[in-house]
Amino acid sequence: MASSIEEWGLHRRIALKVLSIVGVKPAWLIMGMMMTSSFLSMWLSNTATTAMMLPIANAILESLFGDLETLKRKCKSSEDPEGDIINGQSTLKLHSLPSVPSEKQILSIDGPDGMEQTDGRTAEEIRSESEYQLKVWKGFLICIPYAASIGGTATLTGTAPNLIMIGQLKSYFPDCDLINFGSWFAFAFPLMLLFLFLGWIWIAFLYGGLNTRLCFKKHDRRAQAEARAKALIEEDYRKLGPINFAEGAISFFFILFAVLLFTRDPKFVTGWSVFFKKGYVSDAVTGVIIVSILFFFPSQKPSLSWWFDPKASNTPYVPLLSWKKAQDSVPWNIILLLGGGFAMAKGCEESGLASWIGGHLQPLAEVPPAAAVMLITAFLACFTEFASNTATIIIFLPVIAELAIHISVNPLYYMIPATVGCSYAFMLPVSTPPNSIAFASGHLMVKDMVKTGFVMNILGVLSVSLAMNTWGVAMFNLNTYPEWAQPINKTAVLPDVHFSSAQSLNATL
Repeated sequence: MASSIEEWGLHRRIALKVLSIVGVKPAWLIMGMMMTSSFLSMWLSNTATTAMMLPIANAILESLFGDLETLKRKCKSSEDPEGDIINGQSTLKLHSLPSVPSEKQILSIDGPDGMEQTDGRTAEEIRSESEYQLKVWKGFLICIPYAASIGGTATLTGTAPNLIMIGQLKSYFPDCDLINFGSWFAFAFPLMLLFLFLGWIWIAFLYGGLNTRLCFKKHDRRAQAEARAKALIEEDYRKLGPINFAEGAISFFFILFAVLLFTRDPKFVTGWSVFFKKGYVSDAVTGVIIVSILFFFPSQKPSLSWWFDPKASNTPYVPLLSWKKAQDSVPWNIILLLGGGFAMAKGCEESGLASWIGGHLQPLAEVPPAAAVMLITAFLACFTEFASNTATIIIFLPVIAELAIHISVNPLYYMIPATVGCSYAFMLPVSTPPNSIAFASGHLMVKDMVKTGFVMNILGVLSVSLAMNTWGVAMFNLNTYPEWAQPINKTAVLPDVHFSSAQSLNATL
């Protein structure tokens, strides 16, 4: 589905439409960038989303502030060592990525130097304004990979750790049917919105987007720059033309795909899976059916004129998705990595290693469960800064499952925040591919990502803790030890154990 969306450019239409709606004030543009990136990364890969959104952001920023190299020259001052460092990187181009030039060429506008205006400002005022504009530019570049990482947590297919969790959950607890596409989305989507809003407030505040000088107060120069940016977005959206048959068909199947996934077994209401015997249909069945249709559904509106006139011309048949495109787009390395992760997790389980490590973590039983959730999320969020998200969750999820069994806590209460926390890698360029893509633009420095990402990690941990202890408890019945977890270790389990406090856990033990 993601490949067909990219093939026919539907993602680009969505991005430009959202940006045209939110407006061109820096704070609102940052919000628009984050909303679009997070929505697209729910269905596309985080890396593809970031690579597509960055050139759009660069083109809009050039229409607002002019050329980046010109801004750097204006900022050059002997009194500003940081500016010297920035200018020392001026040899790095914003379109150093292979995917950027083509998008940027499409989005480029004539005469970017038209921003240069003669006015009565002093050299110090021009330098100060240019420094501020460079700061806003950083905010635009850094918000896109962060939003892509946040958005990927909202769906089971959005990021690899989510898939690994559902696979290991089925391996450890075969009778657990609480987690599916619909129930995960009902839990994770509000969490994504909450974290996205908090992240927008922090990034917009840190990089000047909420400053009244650029956000609310009117200036002639600013109004002209914003008018150019708005015209750029509208012009590029106009170049796309009306929605063609292929885009309309992809939109229809995409919506149908989402609706079928959400309504199969949403838990809070009866889903359509009740028409089949239990276990007969799964989320994978829905995906296979919809994708199979894409392989033979035409990308151009079929004509029936040949039915009445055999000599009538007929358009060549091109399906919405070809096998070559699908084969090229399938991340075989991720599939092999997932399989290896499941094998490693099963090995840890069968050998007793996970149980042994979980037994040595018994002192965590003295910690209130709500605090343990924060500790687990914070630890994994920090660990994944230096290791891949997939490797992190493969290593620690079996241990966390055994820990929950040993202290008689609902395993989902620890496994869900651990899985989400593995996607909250914001502090280093090497943490995730989206971070690396943004850093490769040449304008961000490591200290920018550390300063921004440290607070983002804190906000993420607090958001996950809030979600788990509010609507998460109600959705997954986390207050009791479940029946589906008891057969794993009957000697360590007591039915209906409530963990409202540390004392209740001690009593259980």
